[in-house]
Amino acid sequence: MPTVPTLPGITSKMIQTDRITTHALFSGPDDGIPVVFIHGNFSAATYWEETMLAMPATYRCIAPDLRGYGDTEDLRVDATRGARDWSDDLKALSNKLGDRPGHLVGWSLGAAVLMQFALDYPELAASLTLVSPVSPYGFGGTKDANGTPCYTDFSGSGGGAVNPEFVRRIKAGDRSADDPNSPRNVINTFYYKTPFQARREEDFLSAAMLEKMGDDRYPGDLVVSANWPTVAPGVWGPINATSPKYFNAGAITNLVHKPPILWVRGEADLITSDNSMFDFGTLGKLGFVPGWPGNDIYPPQPMVAQMRAVLEMYQANGGVYTEAVIADAAHSPHIEKPDEFMQTLLGFLQGI
Repeated sequence: MPTVPTLPGITSKMIQTDRITTHALFSGPDDGIPVVFIHGNFSAATYWEETMLAMPATYRCIAPDLRGYGDTEDLRVDATRGARDWSDDLKALSNKLGDRPGHLVGWSLGAAVLMQFALDYPELAASLTLVSPVSPYGFGGTKDANGTPCYTDFSGSGGGAVNPEFVRRIKAGDRSADDPNSPRNVINTFYYKTPFQARREEDFLSAAMLEKMGDDRYPGDLVVSANWPTVAPGVWGPINATSPKYFNAGAITNLVHKPPILWVRGEADLITSDNSMFDFGTLGKLGFVPGWPGNDIYPPQPMVAQMRAVLEMYQANGGVYTEAVIADAAHSPHIEKPDEFMQTLLGFLQGI
C-alpha cells in the first residue's frame, strides 16, 4: 500500500528494476499510449493523480516517485552525474514496462530529468512537456540567457542554497501553518497563486514530506566558497544534482531526433522565473542576503529567458516547440488551472 492513499482509478505498484525499486502510480488501459508524468522537488507522484484521471482512455498514464522521493527505495542521488541517476532509473523502469516510446511530462525538477532522459535515450521520447521547468542550465549560479556562471565554483547553487529552517521543519515533521518556513506554508505560498488552496492539501503535504532527508539526501551537502554567498555545491542529493556545476541540458538543441516540445508555465511563478524567490541573485538584489556583489556579477538568474533561448535554438536546428502561459497560476498550473492545463496538453498531444 502506498503511504498516501490514492484516488479511485489510480493503481499503486512497487516495481523492482535492475537499479532501484520504484513506486509508481498507473491509470488507463495497459495497451494505451504511454504518458509518463514526473514530479518536482518536495513533491511526489501524488501531485499528478488528478491530471492522470482526466486523461482520455486512449492513454496509459504512469507516474513514478523519483529516487529520493515518495515511496521509492531510499538510494542516494549522485549529484556529480547531474540528472543521470534519475534518467537511468527511468530507463530501468521503462525496461520493465516494455520499453515503448512515450510522451513525457515533467514538472519543475522533473522537467530537468526529462531533458536529460531525452539526451540519454532519445528514441524513447515521443514528445516532451516541460511544466514550470528548471532552466536547462540548472538552478542558481548563472547570469545570462547563455547560462554563464556567476563564479567558476557555481557558488549560490546546490544544497547550501536551501533555507535551513525549511529543512529543519521537514525533518521535524512540521504540519503547522504558524511560520512562513513551514512546509505547508511554503507549498501554499509558492506552488500556487494566493489565495488558491488545493483540495487535497493534506495528501499533497504528506507526499512531499516523504522526501528523503540528510546531507547525502535532501538538501545535500555543500562546500564553503570564497565567493558570495559563500556556499557552493557538494556531491550528493537532488539540489546539488540540479546545480549548473553538474546539470546542463543545453545540448538538446543538437539532438538528431527532436521530439516536439510543449513548455507550460504559470504567469505568476515565483520559483522558476526570471526573478525567483529561491535564487540568491534575486534575494541579494532585494536586500534579503547581505553582501550582494551587484547586478553585473550576480544578477537574478533569468530562468525563463534561458529556457526560451535554448528552445529557440532547438527550433532553429529543426525542432518544434510551443510556449503556453497560463494566467492566474503560479508554479503548479496543472493543479491550479486543471481544465486549462488539460486543454493545452491534449491539444499538443493530439496534434503530434
